[in-house]
Amino acid sequence: MSKFWTFLSQMHSLAGPVVMLMYPLYASVMAIESTSKVDDEQWLAYWILYSFLTLVEMALDPILTWVPIWYDLKLAMVAWLVLPQFRGAAFIYERFVREKIKHYAGKLSKVHQKSK
Repeated sequence: MSKFWTFLSQMHSLAGPVVMLMYPLYASVMAIESTSKVDDEQWLAYWILYSFLTLVEMALDPILTWVPIWYDLKLAMVAWLVLPQFRGAAFIYERFVREKIKHYAGKLSKVHQKSK
């Protein structure tokens, strides 16, 4: 039985890099090579959100070490962002991030125009 738990533990630790990095890397390369813009938006949105998640995780690391299921929650959340059935990254970007960028980009362009 201990070999089974060792196997499960190793599969669990391998799932993160595969879901969070290897598959998105492959899919991003395929998106660049395709003629469709839809997949480009999905994967650009994924990398933006994944980078933001990584930065937040680094900042909150002292707190997150006390949350025993953090890695599992992160894996589930990133799987939702990655899986093409859900297109979670594109959804989050369209729904939340784009509005913030437009809002702050507008303010920055006004400040930039005033300084000229």
